[in-house]
Amino acid sequence: MSATTTNLGAHAPSDQGHDHGHAHGHDKSGTVIFGFWIFLMSDLIAFSLFIATYADAEWHGIASGPSPHQLFSLGLPTVETMALLISTFTFGICTLGMKYNATMRRTIGWLVVTLIFGAIFLGIELYEFHEFWIEGNTPQVSGFLSAYYALVGMHGLHVTSGIIWGLLLIVQMKTMGMTELVKTRLMRLGLFWHMLDIVWIALFTKIYLMGVLS
Repeated sequence: MSATTTNLGAHAPSDQGHDHGHAHGHDKSGTVIFGFWIFLMSDLIAFSLFIATYADAEWHGIASGPSPHQLFSLGLPTVETMALLISTFTFGICTLGMKYNATMRRTIGWLVVTLIFGAIFLGIELYEFHEFWIEGNTPQVSGFLSAYYALVGMHGLHVTSGIIWGLLLIVQMKTMGMTELVKTRLMRLGLFWHMLDIVWIALFTKIYLMGVLS
C-alpha cells in the first residue's frame, strides 16, 4: 500500500505540470487570436476614415477633373469583384479542409488557387489605374482623384500583403508541416482575407456602383 501511494504521489506533479502546459498553450493562443481581432478592428477603422474622406471629396473635390459618373464604369470593377469573391470561396474550402484533416497537398492547392484569384484582382486594378493615368486622371488633378487612389490603393496594398503572407505560409507548410502553429497562422490569414472581401464590397458599392448611377 505504501509503495503504491508513493508511486501515485510521484506521478501527480508530472500530470499537473502537463495539464498546466496545455492550459498555458491555450491561453497564449487565445491571446494571439484576440490581438489579431484588435488589429482587424483597427484596420476597419482606418478604412472607414478613408471612405469618409472619399465621400466628402466626391462632392466637394471634383475641381476641373472628371466626376465619378464620367470616370467609372462597372465592367472591370465587376470582374475584380468576382475574382475576389471566388478567392474568398476557395479560401473557405482551404480552411475547412484543414479543419477536417485534408491532406497538406490539397490545402496548399486551394491556397494557391486563392492567391491566383487575388493576383487577378490586383492585375485588373493596376490596369485600371494605368488607363486612368494615360487619360490624364492622376491624383494631382483633384481631391476626388487623390482620395480615390488612396482608398483603392490602400485596399490593393492589403491584398498584396495577403498574397505575400500566403506564399510564406506555403513555404512553412512545406518545411514545418501542418503543425498547430501553421494552422493558426492560416486561420488568421483567412480572417484577414475575408475582411478584405467585405471591405471591397463596400468600396465597390460606394465608388463604382453609386458613382455610375449618380
